[in-house]
Amino acid sequence: MKKIVTLTGVFSALVLTAGVAMADDPATDLEYLGPEAVGERVLPFSDAVRVGDILYASGKLGNIPGTMNLAPGGIGPETRQTMENIKATVERNGFSMEKPIKCTVFLADIAEWAAMNEVYVEFFPARKPARSAVGVSGLALNARVEIECMFAR
Repeated sequence: MKKIVTLTGVFSALVLTAGVAMADDPATDLEYLGPEAVGERVLPFSDAVRVGDILYASGKLGNIPGTMNLAPGGIGPETRQTMENIKATVERNGFSMEKPIKCTVFLADIAEWAAMNEVYVEFFPARKPARSAVGVSGLALNARVEIECMFAR
């Protein structure tokens, strides 16, 4: 029992110390980066959120910028437009595609994983982010793919 109390005390001290360090650390500042606009319509989420030197980009679809129209031609062209939309968000906010951390891919049909992957890998030639890919029952705009990513500065 004494060891548990000692470990609990050490853990509490570490948590309190970490909390104080985070409160004083300017690298943990938080910035919400513009809601995405589609034409004159502003969507109800931030385009990205920056926490210190990490950028969390919202999930992107393969819509042609400024419209609700998906890139025509199926999963390949739609994935390419999705990745271009991610790249635009990343670069607009002072980050680079060169330092990806993690991406999550949502597919309307998991059978299209290989075709999506052919395009996706072109955007990460050197450093591959950690990644998850899941099949879902539906995406906004009846998209075939949605991808969200995190990047380091």
